[in-house]
Amino acid sequence: MKFQIVDAFSDEIFGGNPAGVVLLDDGQEFPSDAIMLKTAAELRYSETAFIKKIDQGKFNIRYFTPAAEVDLCGHATIGSFGAMMEWGIVENGGNYILESLAGRLKVEIADGFIFMEMGEPVNMGSIEDEKKKTELAAVMGIKAEDIIMPPGLVSTGLPDIMMGVSSKQVLNDIKPDFPALSKLSEEYQVTGVHAFALTEEGGSATANCRNFAPLYDIDEEAATGTSNGALTFYLYEKGIIKPEERNMFVQGEAMNRPSKIMSRLTMEDGKTKIYVGGVYKKLADGEIYI
Repeated sequence: MKFQIVDAFSDEIFGGNPAGVVLLDDGQEFPSDAIMLKTAAELRYSETAFIKKIDQGKFNIRYFTPAAEVDLCGHATIGSFGAMMEWGIVENGGNYILESLAGRLKVEIADGFIFMEMGEPVNMGSIEDEKKKTELAAVMGIKAEDIIMPPGLVSTGLPDIMMGVSSKQVLNDIKPDFPALSKLSEEYQVTGVHAFALTEEGGSATANCRNFAPLYDIDEEAATGTSNGALTFYLYEKGIIKPEERNMFVQGEAMNRPSKIMSRLTMEDGKTKIYVGGVYKKLADGEIYI
């Protein structure tokens, strides 16, 4: 099987969020879950994608962290289609279908940008209770008054807690208690916490973000497509993001891996659709012998 290491959401090597990408040989079925999990753990990236070509323009992709399989991963999808561009399997200007555990999604490649449709946005509620809000703040290493709006539980493929804070300085100061955050994530049945600070008026980005998912052995992630898709929906419901606008989220600065994640919210046939995209850079490729 071929593999690549791809930095997603960056046009520079060692920027963005790296993902492992494994391409199954023609006609090959997915290896066992145990083998894919061991492969992801061996590659040591937050997610590794396994691609099976179904038909012309249609692919089945499964995503594994070093700890478990997840339904969808934005940066590993960007990485997968970037890798397939490198292999000559997909091309700029193409439209493709992705089969995932989060459903059937569209992927479009235009002007070097890879945009993927997110899963159906779902508002799973918010943390209104002051005691629970204080608990969340304490776990994240900040004060309750630093949280500027009720944290929301939102999913566009993976559920996360959207936690807005009052400034970029507060965002930078976050130091989670990772065991406590893992326990809290289990209680809320989410992947983790997506913290953000809205950019001051006139700034080039919509928000600066940090993402924490220790429950899945990811203390912090440099770029998360699904989480920023969920943030797009969260901010849309707050009246901050408008339909058809192109939004940009900056993430990974605290890890010295700056990433730029683009998003777009549209209304199609009366349904809310969210697309997340970016560019990529190939770091390495080779063969896996299993």
